[in-house]
Amino acid sequence: MHPQFGSPAFKADPYPFYARLRDAEPVCRVQLKNGRSAWLITLYDDVLRALKDERLAKDRTRALTPRQLGRQPWVPAMFRPLTRNMLDLDAPDHTRLRGLVHRAFTPRLVEAMRRRVEELTDSLMDAAHARGRLDLVRDYALPLPTTIIAEMLGIAAADRHRFHRWSTAIVTSTASSWGMFLAIPHVAAFLRYIRGLVRARRLAAGDDLVSALVAAEEAGEQLNEDELLAMVFLLLIAGHETTVNLIGNGALALLRHPDQMDRLRQQPALGKSAIEELLRFESPLETATERYSSEDVAISGVTIPQGETVYAVLASANRDERQFPDPDTLDIAREPNRHLAFGMGVHYCLGAPLARLEGQIAFETLLRRAPNLRLAISPEKLRWRGGLVLRGLRSLPVTVR
Repeated sequence: MHPQFGSPAFKADPYPFYARLRDAEPVCRVQLKNGRSAWLITLYDDVLRALKDERLAKDRTRALTPRQLGRQPWVPAMFRPLTRNMLDLDAPDHTRLRGLVHRAFTPRLVEAMRRRVEELTDSLMDAAHARGRLDLVRDYALPLPTTIIAEMLGIAAADRHRFHRWSTAIVTSTASSWGMFLAIPHVAAFLRYIRGLVRARRLAAGDDLVSALVAAEEAGEQLNEDELLAMVFLLLIAGHETTVNLIGNGALALLRHPDQMDRLRQQPALGKSAIEELLRFESPLETATERYSSEDVAISGVTIPQGETVYAVLASANRDERQFPDPDTLDIAREPNRHLAFGMGVHYCLGAPLARLEGQIAFETLLRRAPNLRLAISPEKLRWRGGLVLRGLRSLPVTVR
């Protein structure tokens, strides 16, 4: 086991570690920092199957025995409504909840947002040029998706920094009792904010996603109070975290491969394939969110016993030489490119069309408006966020003049 697994230092370059696992121990039992064990699945074919395998449940109450559940970390009472989010549920509850929001993220409706995304990226670059400097994460990758999801949900843009601060504290907290304890103030503040938002929409509905969810909850059966809170919570976090990392990680990859950056600048028609390659090469999610074996599950000749935590490592699958020729080479014209950055199966990322649109426009605008884009610090000074699932930079200072 890598001694710094999940740490910011490990995040800087996890790929050699995963390459060793693919060769020597593709289904590997590891000890996490919270003292608990988990299984890492690292081969492309195994990850693909795991993401579709109903025996690897999302709802741990369905997978674990009563004795195993009794040994799970303490969960503060205020966290419990959040366990009703669709990411942590299986069918039929997952199917019902996903059905309530999937229409907001169809490719047709997402495409209708193109103009707004273009306006936002241009205004963010106007501000960067006025300052003469740009932190590509804080000043560009972050405000773009947070503004878009805030507008979809009917949240004032002025509040976006608050929910990202809460989100960062929550997603980087550990699954230990101590980690949960430290996250309590952030969860409490986030839930207070969402409850206030829901109360406001009950009094005066608007033309936004929270109003639509409140109407569904008031109609009964489709959504209860806990599920409503969990849905808004999930949309706020998932609605921006993946895209922030796609743009930040992708920009760093292009800065480290200037030939590919120049090629994309000269051939903007490669925008769509470039986004797919950046998703593969620097996956915004290092692993899929945790799953639990609901029975003994055999993968590549290794049996994972019932009740174990399983992480399908997307970053490893997307660099698997058995699936991708020259996987450690960035090629923005790569075809075919069946990466797993958005997962697969029934939990495939609902916001994938929106993330793709935001990413494509973000890079097109950035390269058009900053022809002399350069890193403003040495690469070894870059800081990464810790945690198991997400992989992203804390900041990415660049020069734009």
